[in-house]
Amino acid sequence: MIPRYSRAEMADIWSPESRFRIWFEIEAHAADAMAELGIVPKEAAARVWEMGKDAQFDVARIDEIEREVKHDVIAFLTHLSEIVGPEARFVHQGMTSSDVLDTCLAVQLARASDLLIADVDKVLAALERRAFEHKLTPTVGRSHGIHAEPTTFGIKLAIAHAEFQRARARLVAAKAEVATCAISGAVGTFAHVDPRIEAHVAAKMGLTVETVSTQVIPRDRHAMFFAVLGVVASSVERLATEIRHLQRTEVLEAEEYFSEGQKGSSAMPHKRNPVLTENLTGLARMVRAYVTPALENVALWHERDISHSSVERMIGPDATVTLDFALVRLAGVVDKLVVHTDNMQKNMDKLGGLIHSQRVLLALTQKGASREDSYRLVQRNAMRVWRGEGDFRTFLLNDADVRRFLTEEDINEKFDLGYHLKHADTIFKRVFGHA
Repeated sequence: MIPRYSRAEMADIWSPESRFRIWFEIEAHAADAMAELGIVPKEAAARVWEMGKDAQFDVARIDEIEREVKHDVIAFLTHLSEIVGPEARFVHQGMTSSDVLDTCLAVQLARASDLLIADVDKVLAALERRAFEHKLTPTVGRSHGIHAEPTTFGIKLAIAHAEFQRARARLVAAKAEVATCAISGAVGTFAHVDPRIEAHVAAKMGLTVETVSTQVIPRDRHAMFFAVLGVVASSVERLATEIRHLQRTEVLEAEEYFSEGQKGSSAMPHKRNPVLTENLTGLARMVRAYVTPALENVALWHERDISHSSVERMIGPDATVTLDFALVRLAGVVDKLVVHTDNMQKNMDKLGGLIHSQRVLLALTQKGASREDSYRLVQRNAMRVWRGEGDFRTFLLNDADVRRFLTEEDINEKFDLGYHLKHADTIFKRVFGHA
């Protein structure tokens, strides 16, 4: 997590101050539940809240204590006792450190999820606006990087919108998967802590109760969460890569907004590089890189070991902060994307009508030619276009074998661009619910 790729609201979730505030709330809510059950004095639980609710936990002091005791939760509890006083002895009754750490991590990941979902909503809004703007803007569709058949730029953006709808649903599910609370003691048996305490803390912290835990919450939940982040990052990269390809000089159908005073190269003043989408491609690689460590955290020893801890201290903030930054950047790129419709038309015309070859193929079969003969007739004329000998329609009109089946009117009709765009409204209704 570096400032260059961090946004304040997401970074704040992972700050020491936020973490210690969450730890305090977990401990204080647990103390309340214990007080209601008669395990600790109600006055003691009230004192914890009274002294701690507005306290500024001293990060430097906690770090100082940790250097001595070599245990972060004990260091925090020691500092809390300095704030609360003698009543602090009733805090953490029957609990283990992981009850605090895992529940805190669940809160942080849930809050991070909310921000990521809001980020995806920004991407969706930008995609929808631009998709409708270009619903009927014709452009060439490509397979293997080669001209295939006409589509529209709006349909391209609608495809991305549908993908980010799925991304949003996955994030909602991932949040539910990871937002669980475990206050179950040293090996998950509730030997020294009543299950009702766990339920109380879960409700207060906006979590659900973990079905069954060891000393820790099972890490398959976290693995699924980070896997979803990796998939969302890949969706970011997919759209970023599309834009990068469209910005290549030889294509130049769309490009990132180039602001006044922006410079593209220290050596070449003419350059306008797709630096934002290139950056997004790199950030997506980083988010995906955190998935494998999360998967490897699943196989802990017995009721737990600590091998997952160092991993999560890094991937929790890094993955969420990076994806947050990437999604917001992507929304901005889409919102300000410069679209060159004239170049789209020029590129469609570049292959002399070959993008209509399938219509001719189908027309020949419908008029009696075998599929094999139809394919051969269309391909031999198409290859002449590839060799630069002329345009496709002219070759077809002058091919006696083709003309045995198709009239001049038949052939000309097959070059109607509108044929390929006739179901744009249907696609938009499927994606957006309206056309």
